[in-house]
Amino acid sequence: MLNNIGLPGLLLIAVVVLVLFGRGKISSLMGEVGKGITAFKKGVSDGSKDDDSTADPALADGTAARDVTPEAAEKDKV
Repeated sequence: MLNNIGLPGLLLIAVVVLVLFGRGKISSLMGEVGKGITAFKKGVSDGSKDDDSTADPALADGTAARDVTPEAAEKDKV
């Protein structure tokens, strides 16, 4: 259905949206979209920094990670 929309169709849709909502409303909407994209990028970069810090076996407080898997004898008792 959308494959048949060409450049003239897109321009017509853009003009109709501009007439319906006005320049000010569209401008403020695009500003909010820009702020959302910026916040998303910041969140993704902060999340990747957090993941990099936990990749090391030593924990953030300086203690080493230890295995807490129960022994085979303890599994039989349960």
